[in-house]
Amino acid sequence: MKELAYIIFTSILVNNYVLTKFLGICPFLGVSKKLDQATGMGVAVTFVMVLATLATYPINRFILSAFGLEYLQTIVFILVIAALVQLVEIILKKYIPALHASLGIYLPLITTNCAVLGVVKNNISDGYGFIESVASALGCGLGFLLAMVLFAGVRQRIETSKPPKCFEGVPITLVSAAIVSLSFYGFAGVIDSIFA
Repeated sequence: MKELAYIIFTSILVNNYVLTKFLGICPFLGVSKKLDQATGMGVAVTFVMVLATLATYPINRFILSAFGLEYLQTIVFILVIAALVQLVEIILKKYIPALHASLGIYLPLITTNCAVLGVVKNNISDGYGFIESVASALGCGLGFLLAMVLFAGVRQRIETSKPPKCFEGVPITLVSAAIVSLSFYGFAGVIDSIFA
């Protein structure tokens, strides 16, 4: 149990896919202007990451690895992720149409979100078993959600301030993202000391 907690907390804070591995930057920058959109996108990505791991682990272990077809991982995983994103889109459109409309084009972009593919590929390369892979996917998804929510708060504060003319727009957004990213590097020592 301690190992699973370690995997989850390091995935959220130390190995955050957005802020330390720089995967999934497109929705991070594109959907983080409003807190409700950022939260919706974070929850959707978390859901897809966990479902993708649940689906791709057995496919990889019992089909691809068993028949020596590991070279097809990327193609198969992208197809599985695309199907799962379509499922999420259908569910959101039916049950939460306001969130579906506010996410707009960014919802189908989860299909090509390299953070989702990165999680399933890294779980295999890290040698995780099924339970560890699910814990890692959950932690990575929650880390993505945390990054989205924190950055939405930062961006809302930026909109109420007046940065220098040369920093308005994209430059201040990127500088803010860099500062938020730097803050996550401080968690490495904390997590290691807690689980030592």
